[in-house]
Amino acid sequence: MSTYLTRFTLRQRTEHALVMSLFVVLSLTGLPQKYFDAAWARWMIDALGGIDRIRWFHRAAGLSFTAMTAFHLMYAVGSVATGRSPLSIVPNRKDFTDAIQTLQYYLGRVDAPAQFDRFDYRQKFEYWGLVLGAVVVISTGLILYFPILFTHFFPGELVPAAKVAHSNEGLMAFLVVILWHIYNAHLNPDVFPFDKTIFTGKISLERMHHEHPLELARLKHVQDIEET
Repeated sequence: MSTYLTRFTLRQRTEHALVMSLFVVLSLTGLPQKYFDAAWARWMIDALGGIDRIRWFHRAAGLSFTAMTAFHLMYAVGSVATGRSPLSIVPNRKDFTDAIQTLQYYLGRVDAPAQFDRFDYRQKFEYWGLVLGAVVVISTGLILYFPILFTHFFPGELVPAAKVAHSNEGLMAFLVVILWHIYNAHLNPDVFPFDKTIFTGKISLERMHHEHPLELARLKHVQDIEET
């Protein structure tokens, strides 16, 4: 029988569930507006109750995503500042060497893959891509939501520029989730057909040894110190 370790807390799992739900709503209500002249977009708009309702849901989900992002960043900064959380998600030099070693391993040029700590370079790339993408869609979304307010302080050209940036960043985020995140979470041979860790918060000892050996070694070291 497998031994399981706690990898994600209840707060982290709740945040992921909220992000996932809001992302679905934002995609379903945002993409039809971007491609409003396409037949499938017009069908979706009608099916969801018309353009006014779609815009209401999109804005409500956007404001909820803004609030949740602000909470997440403030909590993360507070946790690091008080020493409750290490900088494990911040990219460092080892991530670049890990990426090179992984590529060499896939090409058969080295015998062993890179060993990862709590997060590997791919997970860090995805996380910071989400954070930076969130900054773009939130800032441009607020400009589109309050255009009169922002044009009191900035040139009017800011509004159409924000519309283009908001639309394109939203599309890129959708493609990254579909092509990158879905593969890593569901289609990757190491976790196929489904990785339940972010939903259950638990990961098996075998997977920890295979995917995060450096973190596992550190946890065992801490446990040995506490037992002495």
